[in-house]
Amino acid sequence: MGGILYNSSGLPTFTLTGLPGLENSQHWMFLLLGTLYIVSIVGNGLILFIVKEAQSLHQPMYYFLSLPSVNDLGVSFSTLPNVLATFCFHLRKISFDSCMVQMFFFHFCSLMQSGVLLVMSFDRYVAISNPLCYTTMLKDFRVICMAPQVITRSFCMVFPLPFLLKRLTFCKASVLSHAYCLHSDLIHLPSDDITINNIFGLIIVMSIFCLVSVLIVFSLELILCSVLAIASQEERLKTLNTCVSHLCAVLIFYVPMVGVSMTARDGRHAPGFVHTVLSLIYLFVPPMLNPVIYSIKTKEIRRRLVRMLVGTKF
Repeated sequence: MGGILYNSSGLPTFTLTGLPGLENSQHWMFLLLGTLYIVSIVGNGLILFIVKEAQSLHQPMYYFLSLPSVNDLGVSFSTLPNVLATFCFHLRKISFDSCMVQMFFFHFCSLMQSGVLLVMSFDRYVAISNPLCYTTMLKDFRVICMAPQVITRSFCMVFPLPFLLKRLTFCKASVLSHAYCLHSDLIHLPSDDITINNIFGLIIVMSIFCLVSVLIVFSLELILCSVLAIASQEERLKTLNTCVSHLCAVLIFYVPMVGVSMTARDGRHAPGFVHTVLSLIYLFVPPMLNPVIYSIKTKEIRRRLVRMLVGTKF
């Protein structure tokens, strides 16, 4: 990668990557990506609106269901301008500061999502193993206290990333592998020593994603043991059905994330479109499917959504 070198004071410009060969499909790409964004934003917005307006849903379980929707909206709004500009209008340049801001909010929302999934796992375990004590153990004020802890943890882990990147020297031809800014993509571009960045990224992966993933798997195992301890098979299936939406949320979050991470680290010889397609799956699939899953599998939300669509009062 050659060209004139820029340090942090020069604020280099990055080039985002779209799908080659689609230059003449501008209108179709705008229609497709615009529809995906609208589905994500409207779906998650409806979840938040229903939980806010329905007094009967002001319970810990539904507060927890609202948090992924907040995260998904953050991911959608932080990436929408650049993705549409890259794919639909072929405006591929992004300034250093804009890239850092987008990277911060994208990874901040991703880290929050992992924490939210862990809290939701705890919520489901308490609801299944101690249903009589559920409302006592998870009072509203305890739920409200959990959210700032997840937010603070995510913020403290992501906050140093832009500053660690800003101290490095980038080449003029800084072409990213995706249509939005990811730390795993940016870290390969500098010509300086990136040992500190690699160490800090490893700390984030180990302390957040790996640890949280292990805790989520452990909580799911506890949930399964609690379900199997129920004598009645009918009650067993009914109880297990309440956890299906959470299990699906875990899978649709972690599977695309692992795919993008593995491709970024070990797939340097893979075709360029593989990186782009995986990054789009990571960007669109979880925000689109989460509201669909919660609407289908959560009876109260489904019922109120149907009432709202047919014009009936809550």
